[in-house]
Amino acid sequence: MPNNSKFTSLEKWLLRKIQKSIGRAPIQLSLGDTDTGAPTGTPPVARVIIRDRWTLARLIVNPELAFGDAFSEGRIEVEGDLVALLENVSATTRGAKIGNWYSRLVGRLSGLLEFNSRRQARKNIHHHYDIRKDFYQLWLDPQLVYTCAYFPTPSATLEEAQFAKLDYVCRKLQLRPGENVIEAGCGWGALALHMAKHYGVKVRAFNISHDQILFARERAKTEGLSHQVEFIEEDYRNISGQCDAFASVGMLEHVGAGNYRGLGRIINNVLGPSGRGLLHFIGRNQPRPFNAWTKKRIFPGAYIPALREALRVFDPGDFSVVDVENLRLHYAKTLEHWLDRFDRSRARVTEMFDTRFVRAWRLYLAGSVAGFRAGRLQLFQVLFARPGWQKTPSTRAYLYAEADSVEQEKKWFHAMS
Repeated sequence: MPNNSKFTSLEKWLLRKIQKSIGRAPIQLSLGDTDTGAPTGTPPVARVIIRDRWTLARLIVNPELAFGDAFSEGRIEVEGDLVALLENVSATTRGAKIGNWYSRLVGRLSGLLEFNSRRQARKNIHHHYDIRKDFYQLWLDPQLVYTCAYFPTPSATLEEAQFAKLDYVCRKLQLRPGENVIEAGCGWGALALHMAKHYGVKVRAFNISHDQILFARERAKTEGLSHQVEFIEEDYRNISGQCDAFASVGMLEHVGAGNYRGLGRIINNVLGPSGRGLLHFIGRNQPRPFNAWTKKRIFPGAYIPALREALRVFDPGDFSVVDVENLRLHYAKTLEHWLDRFDRSRARVTEMFDTRFVRAWRLYLAGSVAGFRAGRLQLFQVLFARPGWQKTPSTRAYLYAEADSVEQEKKWFHAMS
């Protein structure tokens, strides 16, 4: 017969080791009758229930991957606020060293080594974006904008905030009727269509998600914009032609740091002598490895760059960085909306897929909320231009003039829709 007291002592030791690794986060860990109290002496924000010893052991060896898989499979349960749990862990471990020297070195090099070949990039994008359009329609806005919204007022709805983000990008680029725009990574087409409809430009939008391109083309046809917007199912590395403005919203995360200069050469080749462009991407303060579970289960091939890493995009060309803005809290709020809508659609998502899928995506969305709230993740918009571009305003007043009050913003939104 096994010595239960020895097992209990070992379990307590392992639980304490895990507790120590997450700093002083007010979280209780338990396995059977063995548990830890919140280290701060205050009531815990959540209780993590570990169902078996094998899961406990895996948390010691590979905590990020093990927690995500075990939570998805129901071998870990969370009593309490999942977002608060993840936010506290994110805050208390921010800046902490991850693993031993070897794992940290591999993590630091992972972005540089992630070249994402054309074939692999298409496979990665298919894994995440080509699941089912009706799945995304349950919790995104009607335009299916799957990037950070912009909330000009605290009371703005998700629909108003996504419309405001599309217009914010256009205003930053100072688009003028008749200009040509190239968009790299166009999602379901909302930005390209907004540019054409409200700013009178012609857009060539590139994407390697077959499902997204089909949806975008159909929407362009329905809205009578096919003569202004061309949706092209092609890798960004095959972009050609000339443009007055270049935009990439939410694609850089899938490029891999090893390809940043290659992307920069593409931009340099297509952007006219008086052109300008905008990169909108998730970033972080320092180079760190991407969360192992998220990269393996949700976003294969993804890498979240530090700002200084992302700026390598501009090395191959003669570009000036005109403006850098961090919309981190806007993304936290966007994700709060998404998570709330996802939770209200859980029964339908379960019917579409299964319980494991629901738990995995809920963890991904909750973890993203926590990452932006805690400051582990950032959302950068970098506006850049050729030296020949001489129309940069001296202040940002032109960006904010349309949203001085809640009522003005609502009137503006409905008038433009």
